[in-house]
Amino acid sequence: MTEQEFLQHHNLLRNPFSDEDAQTDAVFREHCISGTFHPSWSKVAGDAKQPATSIVFGPKGSGKTAIRLQLKQYIKDHNRNEPQHRVYLVELDDFNSYLGPLQRGLSRRIQSNPDKVLQSVHLWDHMDAILCEAMTPLVDGLLGTNSQLNSDAASIDPANLSRLDRGQRRDLLLLTAIYDLSPTGTHADRFYAVKKKLGFHSISTWWPLLLGIVLTLVTLGVVGSLYWQESLSLKWSFIIAAIGLVISWGAYSYRWLRYHFLASRICRHLRVIPRDKSQLRNLLLHFSRKELDEQPLPVSDRSDDRYAILAKLQLLLRSIGYPGMIVIVDRVDEPDLINGLAERMKLLVWPLLDNKLLKHENLGIKLLLPSELQYYIDRETREFHERARLDKQNVVPGFDWTGEALYDLLGARMKACGVTGAGPSPKSLFDPQVTDARLIAAFQSLKTPRNLFRFLYRLISEHCKRYRSEHPEFKISNELFETTLAIVQTEEKRS
Repeated sequence: MTEQEFLQHHNLLRNPFSDEDAQTDAVFREHCISGTFHPSWSKVAGDAKQPATSIVFGPKGSGKTAIRLQLKQYIKDHNRNEPQHRVYLVELDDFNSYLGPLQRGLSRRIQSNPDKVLQSVHLWDHMDAILCEAMTPLVDGLLGTNSQLNSDAASIDPANLSRLDRGQRRDLLLLTAIYDLSPTGTHADRFYAVKKKLGFHSISTWWPLLLGIVLTLVTLGVVGSLYWQESLSLKWSFIIAAIGLVISWGAYSYRWLRYHFLASRICRHLRVIPRDKSQLRNLLLHFSRKELDEQPLPVSDRSDDRYAILAKLQLLLRSIGYPGMIVIVDRVDEPDLINGLAERMKLLVWPLLDNKLLKHENLGIKLLLPSELQYYIDRETREFHERARLDKQNVVPGFDWTGEALYDLLGARMKACGVTGAGPSPKSLFDPQVTDARLIAAFQSLKTPRNLFRFLYRLISEHCKRYRSEHPEFKISNELFETTLAIVQTEEKRS
């Protein structure tokens, strides 16, 4: 008997249990993303009008990826329904792209030791990564290019953009110079495109160059005239011309060197974003000294500068229609340096657990963390808890599923895959000997949706192998149910 025959008998158009990863789960994306939630959903999502931090500790397969996708859909729906209270979404889930530049910037002795590399991660490094993840899709939205990072960023009203004053345009262009990092175009090309889009021009940046050119022409003209009149010897002509050129280009050279050293400081302290100091210097030269004076820049190893930059970004976002901002942090167990080890995850995540950042005004950080980190949280010092203040952060300590919740989840998926008007339920797949109470207890023992889907897919496959199409059987027996469940539970314990 084929699997399709079994499914058709139960009015199912496709197998609701074939996908284990929410990222590729068509049933979840098409039918369940906006209607089927974990019991702790409201605490994780909160109120989009007042973004707040939430911290989730969940085992593998419990639905952290699913809740990330649901958060994205929730914010998208909110922005569509509440245009006056839109939320700007930032996703920080590709740590390899930031840990790589950080590792390459360390000494060779440290580079070869993943633990020491991760020990060098600080709060300001995470904030630089967040600012980069925020600015890149924002620039995509300004330029009208397709953004794979944040499709909602493309909905920027040109009327809001035109209302930015010169100071805000400067801030936006400066943030682009420092934090824009796109795989779809060169850094310089995108900077000049944004500059043109904003209509930002600073005539005062040209006067040292123009002064140098004019004084050079005057010097060469005067010296050449005196030489041809034989008022100066060739030796003195060269000496006077050299002195004149040095004076002519003194102002430009001073400005060039000043901006070169500034670009070098930024590149040195911007450890998680690869920047070429020569290119950055050329971009900074488009700003006058007055426009850069007292502006917060990442020129030191401290978080205060980053908080000031973050506040500037939030003011810009508010001006273009995004008064709120939410950062989703996920997949902290996947970077190459971490390789799934809980102790290394701790080294990466702990700097983020700072109450000043987690409770930053109009900012909500959604931390979707593996359950292994809960063990280390419970054993941390008082000093750590005073800094993190997890009692204020909407913590979901166990992202667990009850048997009843998993039963309802299966029912929703089966309904989504069922024939219109039909109402298949999990109980209808089994022999009457398998009671509702037994199903709920079994589902509870499997703990996570991934384990449950894997079990049911295997169970249906094993059942279909036992019967021929000429003599089909469409109810899964109690014996097969218990046997397969025992095998799956044993395999889970081993893994």
